[in-house]
Amino acid sequence: MAGPRPMAVADRLAELGIVLPPAPVPLATYVPTTLCGNLLIVSGQLPMVDGRIGWTGKLGAGVSIEAATLAVRQCFLNVLAQVSAALDGDLDRVRRVLRLGGYIASTPDFTQQALVMNGASDLAVEVFGAAGRHARTTIAVPVLPGDAAVEVDAMFEVAI
Repeated sequence: MAGPRPMAVADRLAELGIVLPPAPVPLATYVPTTLCGNLLIVSGQLPMVDGRIGWTGKLGAGVSIEAATLAVRQCFLNVLAQVSAALDGDLDRVRRVLRLGGYIASTPDFTQQALVMNGASDLAVEVFGAAGRHARTTIAVPVLPGDAAVEVDAMFEVAI
């Protein structure tokens, strides 16, 4: 016998008070998503808000862990906006968040990149429950496009 039906992703987002932003337009020559079989790969998303980068600078040089955590959450919201666009608005087609990649612009002496990236990882679990638990890579980088403080890319298993 089947258990109770999981909550629809749109309902979960509403419960969390989240409205997805419009999917950001690519800033260079690439596509925002690629669907290959049942894998949806999302290009790196910057912390775009209203068409501009919302958080710039480096961790360890003026950007706080708290601000960067908000920035990676925004990146994940932009990832979800790209997923929604790729799946014709049907986020219930997401079966699992497979992987997140986090890129944290930071000074050489800053070592808390993983703590910052938890902002995106925690949001993935908040939105998708157990299906939001994922593999992850977090990398410190000297600079990101537009001096963004953070960037997040992702891979999802989806129903085709």
